[in-house]
Amino acid sequence: MLDGSKIDSILQRSPSVEILKLRNRELIILFLAEQFSEKQTILSSEIIHSRLADYLEFRQIDQDDEAEINTFDSYELKSKKYIQNWTNRGFLTNFQTENGEIFYEISSHTNKTLDWLNSLEKTEYVGTESKFKTIVTQLKELVEYSNDNKEQRLAILEQKKIDLEQEITHLKLGESLKVYEDYEIVPRVNQITLAAKELLSDFKEVEDNFKQITKEIYQKHTEGNLSKSEILDFTFNSLDGLKESSQGKSFYAFWNFLLNPNLQKDWEKLTQELYATLEHKEIFLDDLFLKGMKKQLHSAGQKVYKANDKMAEKLSKIIRETQVSNTKATKKTIQDIKKSLIAISKHKTSPDISLEVDDFIQINLPFDRKLTLEQTPEINYSATPKLAESDLTTSEHLEKIFSKYAIDKNVIKQKINDLLESHEEITLSEIIHKTGGLQKGLPELFTYIAIANEYNTTSNSDKKEEIVFNKKLKKTIEIQTIQFEK
Repeated sequence: MLDGSKIDSILQRSPSVEILKLRNRELIILFLAEQFSEKQTILSSEIIHSRLADYLEFRQIDQDDEAEINTFDSYELKSKKYIQNWTNRGFLTNFQTENGEIFYEISSHTNKTLDWLNSLEKTEYVGTESKFKTIVTQLKELVEYSNDNKEQRLAILEQKKIDLEQEITHLKLGESLKVYEDYEIVPRVNQITLAAKELLSDFKEVEDNFKQITKEIYQKHTEGNLSKSEILDFTFNSLDGLKESSQGKSFYAFWNFLLNPNLQKDWEKLTQELYATLEHKEIFLDDLFLKGMKKQLHSAGQKVYKANDKMAEKLSKIIRETQVSNTKATKKTIQDIKKSLIAISKHKTSPDISLEVDDFIQINLPFDRKLTLEQTPEINYSATPKLAESDLTTSEHLEKIFSKYAIDKNVIKQKINDLLESHEEITLSEIIHKTGGLQKGLPELFTYIAIANEYNTTSNSDKKEEIVFNKKLKKTIEIQTIQFEK
């Protein structure tokens, strides 16, 4: 039960509650519910702006002080203001692809609000009996598996055995078989469906947490007060905190459970049998969520790992930064600009900013040529260029020109998988040592760290391991121990 202070904090700060407090809450909720469905969870910036502009015009929304929208704004501008406002308030989240395209999806807060509103709908079947039996079953399971007394556990199992043997005997004697009536089946299906949908909200919340860590990494890097090692420490500590939290432990445990091949087969079999029974009994449900549940959960889980990859990509860019490009004057100017932009983004008012130049600036473009009718004089080249004697592939300058940071994740995964076949457990430093060391420096190391999230790993912040990332210059980095397990 929540106490008064916690309730007050939720009412004042939670985006899930804030969306319900807005004057135009009906507009926002209906639009988001219509656009973001189970089949379409992501919308591009262009599509969501266009659809919202049409929606606003249809609803004849002229003014909204909460989103700084006035009568003279075009519907396209109103749409952009609304999307920006909803994103700032935490109703929407966005991400940018490698080619610069921005996509939007509803946040975990909005998802919870929509789920709660759906739960308020009155249904034909109350399901009191099924709910009580579910509670009794879960209570029995809780008592059984929270008890570490072997004798008591054996007594419980023996009683189960007796109950099962009695049921088998009754069936063999031809006694009547207990079968759920229609009124008993429907509420149970609805309960399972509701619980399954709540899982998606849990996945979304973990995804948002990864995105928040990425945002904080960017901000700390922008501030320029922390070294690369300090940013790495912050990241690892944040990830450890997420993994060690109840939410993180639950997610990773369930994700491993979900990827179990036996479970997938069982799930497919059970759902097929369920819907076959419903069809046979001529029970028709409006919500067929369970049919595509596995696919949706897998998709939601992949989004979590994509958010993790985004964070890894940001860290990789930070690590690859060269000291040559970061002169003190330039770096300070850039950092000041970024700080100003971050500060501006936190305010709802548009800043009055302009640039003033003392003199006229002449811009010369390399390919800017004036139109002329004069023919270009023909030039005859008499000298023949001398062929180069050295091999292009051995050029030291060529190595500096081309990037060496293309890391093949599949190659690294294969190295890890090969070693796990012969080792019950192995540390990251041992994997790197046994596979010939790091060939591409810190970016390769961080790829290992990012991939570690896809395996059964444990980390110990108290225990450190030193890894060589540049053999030639004898450069090493100290990180917390990461141990891979089968």
